Amino acid sequence: MIPVLNRLVDLVEEHLADELDVDGLARELGTTEYHLRRMFSSLAGMPLSDYVRRRRMTVAAAEVVRGEHDLLSIAVRHGYGSTEAFGRAFRAVHGAGPRDVRRDGGPLRTQPRLRIRLTVEGSTPMDTRLVDRPAFRLIGHAARVPLIHHGVNPHIQQHITALPQEEHLRLKALGNTEPGGLLQVSDDLDPDGTEGSELTYLHGVAVSQDTSAPDDLDAIEVPAGRWAVFRTAGPHPQALQTAWAATATEWFPSNPWRLRPGPSIVAVLDRAPDFTTATCELWLPVEPV
Repeated sequence: MIPVLNRLVDLVEEHLADELDVDGLARELGTTEYHLRRMFSSLAGMPLSDYVRRRRMTVAAAEVVRGEHDLLSIAVRHGYGSTEAFGRAFRAVHGAGPRDVRRDGGPLRTQPRLRIRLTVEGSTPMDTRLVDRPAFRLIGHAARVPLIHHGVNPHIQQHITALPQEEHLRLKALGNTEPGGLLQVSDDLDPDGTEGSELTYLHGVAVSQDTSAPDDLDAIEVPAGRWAVFRTAGPHPQALQTAWAATATEWFPSNPWRLRPGPSIVAVLDRAPDFTTATCELWLPVEPV
């Protein structure tokens, strides 16, 4: 996967002025757009779209400062149809408009060209199993929430705590298939993993495909497929988030699997009364590379 991502960076550089056809690039590189975006954002620490915009504006800034061409010519060369659109994109990256930068020589916020190098050291233990599952359903209470990468997501926490205790018990009694127990489900996630983007969060359980959901519950249909299941234990949610990041930095680069579209599922197997520590299973949908 690392050579694939570095080839992606090269292709971005070769076509900075063009609209990036990520799906076409993914097919050319022998992978999928979904997996490419997820792996890039996990390893680069930013969405692919942000990296392209920052690189484009870094190169454009050098031309602006040199002053050899008018701003409209620079805008068109970098894929913008007007100086207004170019100016908005330029200011979003550099914090100042192109005319101000041409006059003052700055400020400039440079995005260096990425080169992804990865040493897989096994620093994070990866207790993993691969599971083939028939189609099943996830039922429970769903809400749209923003994505937060680190720490407790207060929107999810508020959603869960708003449910009465008897509802947690009812949900648990409804579950009849793996993954077992009460589940934390993330679906419709932005492939770029942009912090602040919205996802569907469902607090519920897994049931067999032929189990109908009560009318007051939401349902997510999950097709048959293979899952990579990662077991984590320790401070919560830090241990879970560390393992989630390690799937991108350690597990996927060293195993012949890639992510496929579908929900990610966290099953809480055991936890302290105050939830400061927990043993969990992280279920990620995968397919062979």
